[in-house]
Amino acid sequence: MSFLSRFGGSLATLSAGAIVAVASMQYAEHTQAVAVPRVLTPGEFSLAFREVASQSLPAIVSIRTLSKGNAANVGSLPGGDDMPLPEFFKNDPRFRDMLKAPRQQRAPMQRGMGSGFVIDASGIIMTNNHVVDGADEVIVTLQNGKEYVAKDIKTDPRTDVAILRIEGAKDLVALPLGDSDSAQPGDWVMAIGSPFGLDTSVTAGIVSGKGRGMGITEREDFIQTDAAVNPGNSGGPLINLRGEVIGINTAISSRSGGYDGVSFSIPINMAQWVSKQLVASGQVKRAYLGTSIAPVAESIALKLGANAGEGVVIQMVRPDSPAAKAGLEPGDVVISVNGVKVNDPRSLQSAVERLDIGKSYPIVAKRQGKDLNLSVVAEEMPSDFSRSQLAQSGKPKSQSLDNLGMSIDRLTPSIARQLGVTGEGVVVTEVAGDSAAEAAGVKVGDVIEKIGDKVVAQPEDVKAALANVDLKEGVILHLRNAEGKRFVILKSVDE
Repeated sequence: MSFLSRFGGSLATLSAGAIVAVASMQYAEHTQAVAVPRVLTPGEFSLAFREVASQSLPAIVSIRTLSKGNAANVGSLPGGDDMPLPEFFKNDPRFRDMLKAPRQQRAPMQRGMGSGFVIDASGIIMTNNHVVDGADEVIVTLQNGKEYVAKDIKTDPRTDVAILRIEGAKDLVALPLGDSDSAQPGDWVMAIGSPFGLDTSVTAGIVSGKGRGMGITEREDFIQTDAAVNPGNSGGPLINLRGEVIGINTAISSRSGGYDGVSFSIPINMAQWVSKQLVASGQVKRAYLGTSIAPVAESIALKLGANAGEGVVIQMVRPDSPAAKAGLEPGDVVISVNGVKVNDPRSLQSAVERLDIGKSYPIVAKRQGKDLNLSVVAEEMPSDFSRSQLAQSGKPKSQSLDNLGMSIDRLTPSIARQLGVTGEGVVVTEVAGDSAAEAAGVKVGDVIEKIGDKVVAQPEDVKAALANVDLKEGVILHLRNAEGKRFVILKSVDE
């Protein structure tokens, strides 16, 4: 199991169990309502966790992976055939075998370990994609010690979810799947898995946060927990005290490579949506709008006629996309999709991609403060959203901004098609090393839309906008490319 930069793929699983009894709210007559929960005794609290663990353990599995190594040359001394040493010893029988011609020998088998859990008694198991990715053989070990070679392994790298099947296993117990949307910070959770190869290890903690994005998968809406997880826990479930799975433990934030108190789990609502498609067809189809989006920051809320933190602002609309056909425009603030409120890009993305392809859905938005009711027909997300590179064959004749270390020209229709962008602007055609532009993060193929609050459509506009700017203080460049929009602070580089 590999760690992703500072994030290690380690997960804990939670087990099924009982509900912790809490007394209902009691109200004193003619006084303010006050919640008075009954305090559990230490023994009752312990028994609740024990019951959850005992009911969950039969559904937890350990996963071992085997990957064939690459062939390597062996049989020659370090330094290669140009080394004179072999000539001195070629007739010595003690060195004869060692000095034979190099031969191909397969590198040692690579092994990995993770966790998983049964979601269907027919033999369907859920885990992480990174647990089984690249494996030539996946071996599943049940709680009774029996081992099975996994079949029909289906994965979704975008969410790091994987489904596999084992055959011939009898009396399997499946874990019930809960509602991750209803989980809240402070809720007690449990984790069961195989950290460091230690089977069926149980840990407990609380939900620390929700909606985390750590930059380790394309689709992220992680549940953060402080239940202790370590390498080997990846793929195991995060379980509430009703015995329901609310997440798949996926990663940890760690400087040491081990548990530092911060763990992340894929919400089970997302994982279940993915798994149903993997089981049915082996692939995941996602709907899309075809826009670049951003949160509604306080600094731009008034200009958009919206409230800060409410909705998601559309920055760019791709031509012929579902959003364009629905009538969405840059500057619109999407409030809800199909009745689901959205307050950040992650929630909008999640709401849209689960729409059924081909069906029409309502979108509520605001345009310059006025309510807007539209409908969008869901279309399948294209497989390639990568940013196109500026083709050298169509490279325009650039105008140089030597003091900034970049060259620019008008965004022609031909170049726009190559870059996968629309609209007007000024395209960056060159960026010099160790320049102000490079330091700011400007890249070849970026389209400059605005400098400060001034819209630019021609190279002359850029020069005019920069004429009275103190670059020592810096100026905001609003940029876009096929991946979306962003801004950078352009400042002069000290010499």
